[in-house]
This record gives sequence, structure tokens and C-alpha cells, in this order.
Amino acid sequence: MIFRTMFTFLLFSLVACSSEYFSLRNNGRIVFFGDSITLMGIKQNGYITIIKDSLSKKFPSLEIIGAGVSGNKVPDLLARVNRDVLANHPTVVVLYIGVNDVWHFMTPGQTGTPNDVYEAGLKKLVTQLQQNDIHVILCTPSVVGEKKDHANPLDAKLDEYSAISRRVAQQTNIALCDLRKAFVEYLQTHNPKNASEGILTVDSVHLNDEGNRLVAHELLKVLDR
Repeated sequence: MIFRTMFTFLLFSLVACSSEYFSLRNNGRIVFFGDSITLMGIKQNGYITIIKDSLSKKFPSLEIIGAGVSGNKVPDLLARVNRDVLANHPTVVVLYIGVNDVWHFMTPGQTGTPNDVYEAGLKKLVTQLQQNDIHVILCTPSVVGEKKDHANPLDAKLDEYSAISRRVAQQTNIALCDLRKAFVEYLQTHNPKNASEGILTVDSVHLNDEGNRLVAHELLKVLDR
């Protein structure tokens, strides 16, 4: 009876941890799927380029593809996942999405994504990738404004949507990269003048060099462990 209980506990522990650990392989392919932040991530100092340079030392044949489109939200990713992701037959997909889903609530001429649509869309997207034997890493949305202590207008909504992303990651048993948490903690320490931009972003949303380095650092902790 004791042995059975211990075995059940160990089995549960392995299952619980399986969402966080997987092995990259040398001939694999990673697709970074997202919006303009991902689109800009393939530039010389972008986070995707930093990750590619870092992983190439250990995995010289690992292919990395950026599939970011400016203005995209979760429904847009669902509409193009077949063309821009599944057609490339990736082994790993990094989903960095959610900023526009929130930001567009206060962007003239744009419409944000309701939280229930956001959650349902994320689940559908992740499930579709999993059904194709793809490992998924889901990032929480980072920032719209860099002020500390929840002084940005959309901080509460970003926290809400980040909580949704965390819940989807847990429910679908995939890896999570909590960029929201990393950004908030970094800005609390490194933004003494409480600026709205210029610490990790160039315009309160899109990453500067330091922001790209932070995102690359956080994703590499998940990708290369």
C-alpha cells in the first residue's frame, strides 16, 4: 500500500513537471509566432536573433523562424496558423501574444479582444499545435507603458490577460514564459524616474535593446534547460 502510494505520487510529479521540460534537438525547428514584437525580434539585435546565436553553439542545425505580423491578436494567429506555422513543420512554437489584444482597447480605430475570446482562442491555438506533436511555450503579454506600481492605464487588464495565459498553460500542460512578471520586476528596480518608456521599450510597447535581451534571457531559461 505504501509502495503504491509512493509510486502514484512520483507518477503524478512526473506528469506535473512534463509541461516545463522538453529536449531541443539538433535538426529541430522553432517558430516564433506573434505580433510586431516578434516581427522586430528577427532584426540584428532582436530577441529571436539573440536566441538563435545562443542556441547555435549547442544546436548548429536547429532552424529558427520568425512568424510575426504587426497588429496581430489571438484571433489573427488562429487565422494564419496553418500557413505560417504548421506548414513549416516545427518541433517547438513560441507564442508571444496578448499585447495588442489589450492595447487595442484604447487604440483609436482598433478593437481589443474580449477576455473570454482571448482565453478560448489561446486554448484552441495551443490544442491545434499539440495535436500536431509540437511543443508549445506560451509567453504572457509584457507591457503597455513602463511606469511602476501599476501606474499605467492598462496594467490591470494586462495582469488579467496574463493570468489567463498562465491558466491556459497550466490547463494544457505546456511551458510558460512569464514575461509580464519579468518586466514588472525589472522595471520596479531599473526605472527610478518612473518613465513611461525608454527602459525596456522604445515607445512603451516595442522592445529596445535591453528589452530584447531580457526577453531572450527569459525564453532561453525555458528553451535551453
